[in-house]
Amino acid sequence: MLKISITDSRTQRRLVLEGRLIAPWVAELRTTWERVKSEINGRDLVIDIENVTAISQEGENALLQLINEGAKFYCRGVLTKHVLKQLARRGKKNANELIDAARPSVGEQKEQKGKK
Repeated sequence: MLKISITDSRTQRRLVLEGRLIAPWVAELRTTWERVKSEINGRDLVIDIENVTAISQEGENALLQLINEGAKFYCRGVLTKHVLKQLARRGKKNANELIDAARPSVGEQKEQKGKK
């Protein structure tokens, strides 16, 4: 199962993925990406995969497509960072610009903690 949540701040729209990025949920990620990227209004669009527990080949292909379309990623785990670095190489992108480039600012962190 994959849960996709959308969180907004002044500077970011974030897709938070939780669970397994495998078929058939890969199609849901693509659909959600297409919908939200048209609604960002100048903000950064970030894919948060910190809580993704498994990524299939189809999931990797979807992430590569998102990388090629300009997605930024937030993750912490060894698995997710490794997968993103490998995909960045395949897509001839700089992994350092993709991964954790979208950390919330200090003000946004306080804003998010206040909502909890």
